[in-house]
Amino acid sequence: MPKLRYLALAATALASSAHAAVPLATCDDPAFQQVLHASNATLDARAVWLDGRRLTWPGANAGAVKLYHSAKASIVAKPGAKVTGADGALALEPSATALPARFKYVASGPVLSLGAADLKRVKELHRGQLVLVQEAPDGTVRDATRIQAAGALDDLYAAAENIAGLGATPKKNRTTFRLWAPTARNVAVCTYDSGSGRASAVHAMAFDARTGAWEAQASRDLSGTYYRYAVDVAVNGMGLVRNLVTDPYSVSLTTDSKRSYVADLDAPNLKPKGWDATRAPSTVKAQTDMVIYELHVRDFSINDPSVPEQKRGKYTAFGETNSNGMRHLQGLAKAGLTDIHLLPVYDIGSVPEKDCAVPQPAGSPDGESQQALTRKTAHTDCFNWGYDPYHYSAPEGSYASDPSDGARRILEFRQMVMDLHKAGLRVGTDVVYNHTFIAGQEEKSVLDRVVPGYYHRLNALGGIERSTCCDNTATENRMMAKLMIDSAELWTRHYKIDSFRFDLMGHQPREAMERLQKRVDKAAGRHVQLIGEGWNFGEVANGARFVQASQLSLNGSGIGTFSDRARDAVRGGSAGDSGEAMIRRQGYINGLVYDPNARGGEHKTVDLLRAADMIRVGLAGSVRPFAFQTFDGERRTLEAIPYGDQPAGYASQPGEVVNYVENHDNQTLFDINVLKLPVATPANERARVQVLGMAINAFSQGVAYYHAGIDTLRSKSLDKNSFNAGDWFNRIDWSYQDNYFGTGLPQSDDNGKDWPLLKPYLAQSAAIKPAPSDIAFARDAFRDLLAIRASSTLFRMRSTQDIVQRLRFFNTGPQQEPTVLAAWIDGKGYPGAKFAGLSYLVNVDKVAHTVTDEALRGKRLVLHPVHRAAHAADKRAAQARFDSANGSFTVPPRTAVVFVTE
Repeated sequence: MPKLRYLALAATALASSAHAAVPLATCDDPAFQQVLHASNATLDARAVWLDGRRLTWPGANAGAVKLYHSAKASIVAKPGAKVTGADGALALEPSATALPARFKYVASGPVLSLGAADLKRVKELHRGQLVLVQEAPDGTVRDATRIQAAGALDDLYAAAENIAGLGATPKKNRTTFRLWAPTARNVAVCTYDSGSGRASAVHAMAFDARTGAWEAQASRDLSGTYYRYAVDVAVNGMGLVRNLVTDPYSVSLTTDSKRSYVADLDAPNLKPKGWDATRAPSTVKAQTDMVIYELHVRDFSINDPSVPEQKRGKYTAFGETNSNGMRHLQGLAKAGLTDIHLLPVYDIGSVPEKDCAVPQPAGSPDGESQQALTRKTAHTDCFNWGYDPYHYSAPEGSYASDPSDGARRILEFRQMVMDLHKAGLRVGTDVVYNHTFIAGQEEKSVLDRVVPGYYHRLNALGGIERSTCCDNTATENRMMAKLMIDSAELWTRHYKIDSFRFDLMGHQPREAMERLQKRVDKAAGRHVQLIGEGWNFGEVANGARFVQASQLSLNGSGIGTFSDRARDAVRGGSAGDSGEAMIRRQGYINGLVYDPNARGGEHKTVDLLRAADMIRVGLAGSVRPFAFQTFDGERRTLEAIPYGDQPAGYASQPGEVVNYVENHDNQTLFDINVLKLPVATPANERARVQVLGMAINAFSQGVAYYHAGIDTLRSKSLDKNSFNAGDWFNRIDWSYQDNYFGTGLPQSDDNGKDWPLLKPYLAQSAAIKPAPSDIAFARDAFRDLLAIRASSTLFRMRSTQDIVQRLRFFNTGPQQEPTVLAAWIDGKGYPGAKFAGLSYLVNVDKVAHTVTDEALRGKRLVLHPVHRAAHAADKRAAQARFDSANGSFTVPPRTAVVFVTE
């Protein structure tokens, strides 16, 4: 920064509260906003700024148009009357230029431009209210609208993208505060010595007209203190408003996020002993090496009596190395699990961080009382999945031992990372940059109260799009993308996060994700794995606004997306099923055709054949050029196999595919199998069916992703959406005695319409519920599967070329035994293969089957060493046989098995 400009900023910023535009008393106002100049005039925002000079008004008629402006946001523009409350108006000129590609989604309408003489005023005018008015010859209003401003702000303040140090930056003898708020009339920063005491000072902030950022400096190191901003902005329907708001770049906060915390994340007092030296285990050499266990911080320990009570549900529970939960994770790591992926751990808006409710439900297996109690406390209890971002770059306080202390959550989060590293596990986290918890002028809205209307994606009327369930952010806008990328870099650099799972990543631009990839890789000094939900829907679907970070659009990027192809075929039906479809639409492992339930009898053999082929797509990593003989006898590449209106094979490389059969969304695998298996299926056989699903995932090329508790037959009592169902429906038992099936009807909000169908299953919980021995079988069988996958890179090949050259399915085509999946993988000369070749087989039927591969005649194949071990979990797998004379395998019922040639 040039010296003169620095001195000018410092002089302004260090003004005492007596001279500041914002009085000190304002900082302690119990209200979170003040209306400085009221105006209840409300207008849609139907016009769109295209850049700093041009705008378009979709659907508008030709005619005289003026741009009215008001510093106090006092414009009233009613049809039939003249405009009042404006400071002035600018004439606009027609423009013949086409819409920029960024705004291809905007409907047609006249494009208008500011005159050259007015361009020097445009930045200042954006710091107030702007209203576009079409006038009649007599000067009365024919139509009026606000203007969506992101295009202009991104153009006018392009330099903001390179701002370093947004937020609070404490150094020796000074602390700098920097906030991007280009539309604000005035900004000040209130500082507090504690998280709850009165303000100690208020500092005026200086505006940088080049970047749109406001800056102030205090003349001492304020580390360990707290702050928030007073931001004066024009708000539609309110007027000129002063918002008391926390920092979008907060690195920590006090209880319930009332104040932001000043911290230097490199300070020694914020680092647990050994933090600088801790390193993630070197278990992932390529993205396909990842075997992920998706885990919720609170779920992990809240139900674990082996954890001290004060640590249950907290970051600190991961330091209890002898707890049931940590012994479980250590066992998984030893077997071959590489990564823990934590559900959201940034600051969330939906859980009280102090005195949250802890309901104690009770009732019959099919009773309503349990969910009724959890519904009553849903918004005040201690539980939520956390897909409610409040502050993207600060750790969540409810998981800290003391949420009032901004340092505590930083230290304990870092200690948790170290504890998982010591257990042999890398640490990833779920991030949700596609929406915010809330928007507008609500108290827990941050972004919209700093720059109204900028950070969220808007519809044709200027309302916020909500296709993601919540208020969608616009990562196509320059500074929202910067916030996302800066945040991901912070988690990588300062918390040593090894990988990220992006929620609804398809709502973000591929270009932004690729920039993020470069930044986090640079921060880590190595490749940081990125995976996410690449679903294609909503207002951005099919590239309507930009090239998305979605399944098909990410092809070639190296970023992984979850695949629904094999998932749906394994489970049956689709994630959105309700009513009888949940039962009728059986899947490959739970009886489709070969073991129909009471409602599944109309399925035909062709349905089973199609399901088997779709699972083969997943087993081959969903890579486009791989080919095999499909059920109709044709040899097809995976991209030539249809999956609805998309290709089944969509990835360019196996690392771009994440395979899974269960995650936090929808019913657990155990619960969906309850609905789809015949009711009379014995509990021990249900456990075997669960293992089949886990095995298909383990044998699939690409990233392997598992939900915590899948290996202990975890049930949520048939809840299809337990995001806010409380601890009761989200419990895990690391003592392996219970899976919690039959603990009441699931919450009514998402499941109530299906209660008549669900109730009979829960009423029969005594027959369906697994015994501890069934849970132990599934637990140990899963570890064997992890060990098998870890034993050879043939289960996690590095490239599409490797898969095309080395993987071969047999028992395919019209004459196949459709209940058996069978493959051969050639290991000769392949780094890390360990075996000259291997064959895996999965028989989902209730009877044994024999399948033959002519190419394997004369080979010597033996059971994988894991199957041969004395402690092998699945004794039935040891009964599998290979006949070298004719190349045939005999596989016991409901068994997954691997043979190797050494």
